[in-house]
Amino acid sequence: MIRFAPRLAAAAAVSAVLATALAGPASATGRQLPVPHRSPVVLGAVQADSPGRDDGSNRSLNAEWVTVKNTGRHAVNLTGWTLTSRHTHTTYRFHLRLGGHQQVRVHTGRGHDTMHDVYQNRRTYVWDNHRDTATLRNDHRVIVDTEHWNHR
Repeated sequence: MIRFAPRLAAAAAVSAVLATALAGPASATGRQLPVPHRSPVVLGAVQADSPGRDDGSNRSLNAEWVTVKNTGRHAVNLTGWTLTSRHTHTTYRFHLRLGGHQQVRVHTGRGHDTMHDVYQNRRTYVWDNHRDTATLRNDHRVIVDTEHWNHR
């Protein structure tokens, strides 16, 4: 029995070291891994198919829009953020600060920007009426939100 005592003691020591290593620093410090930050800015309602006939008029172009909403309490600087259509590869770059619990509609056509409406100043449609994806990226080119539609 004495012959096996050193082996048992060594096995117990190895087991203790392995248990400590597997427990890792998270349990030693009581910390957990960080949770990725979720932006309060999201895409809202989309009207990709302007009502009526698509006649290419500025009125028809401006009836095509995407809403960007700030669901948080604090204002967010959207300068440098982009909104892109997967179908047309068209990108709009924001130059505004969106207040807390506010939203802005991004219209396709021409117009004068306000706190609630901004215009891409385009002369052709951006969004596919039937199938497209709107992608909102922050100023670091990180995808913040996407909205996909597929109407047959």
